This record gives sequence, structure tokens and C-alpha cells, in this order.
Amino acid sequence: MTLVMAGVVVLDCAEPEKLATFYKELLDAEETDATPNRVEIRGADGLRMAFRRDATATAPSWPRPENSLQVHLDFHVADLDEVERRVIGLGGRPLDTKDAAGPYEERGYADPAGHSFTLRRARPTAPKQG
Repeated sequence: MTLVMAGVVVLDCAEPEKLATFYKELLDAEETDATPNRVEIRGADGLRMAFRRDATATAPSWPRPENSLQVHLDFHVADLDEVERRVIGLGGRPLDTKDAAGPYEERGYADPAGHSFTLRRARPTAPKQG
């Protein structure tokens, strides 16, 4: 019998409705619960996230040391360029994307409230041929 089950990733922010909308659109999620101070969503893959109102929330400052990295999320994607366009279109901003040396296998972004996350290229599951 499992004593502890995975719960919900909760991000504190000043505007939970606005941040929930960003992640709903990014993850093709649905809202599962909402109160004046908290909004919860569930992604198509079952990931549960909630956004809790904190009027004094301070956005993380990563990569600067002050206020550091409070939380970090990784999302696996098949096409970095396509999802990057979606993130920016939804109000996210790049923190660490690609440079002239060529594309990375991962790229860093901030959501509209400043929480950082990484888009990581999903590895193929089929074995290499040849």
C-alpha cells in the first residue's frame, strides 16, 4: 500500500487565473477546481498543477543569485521550435535558448509570473537503425 501519492505542483503568484490560463494553453489542460485564491488544472497526460494567490509573491530571478531559483519545471517536447513559438505567443519569455553554435537539446523560459521552466527535446523511444 502506497503511503504517499503524487500530488499537485503548486506555484505561488499574484494572479493565479492569469498563470493558470498560460499553463492550460501550453499543456492543453483543463481546469479542475477554482476558488478566489487558487486554480488547479490537469494536463492531458495527467500532470496536475495549481496556482495559489500570494499578493507578496516575488518572481524568481534565475539566473541571477538574488531570489534564486524557487522552483523549476521540465517539459518534454518533440519539436522545440514549435513549442517555443507557442510559449512566446502565450506570454512566456526565453531565458536560455539557442545560440550561433547550433540548437540545444533543451531551452529555458519564464512563464508570465517569472517561474522558470525548461523545454527538453523528447528522446525517441525506438532503437536506432543501422
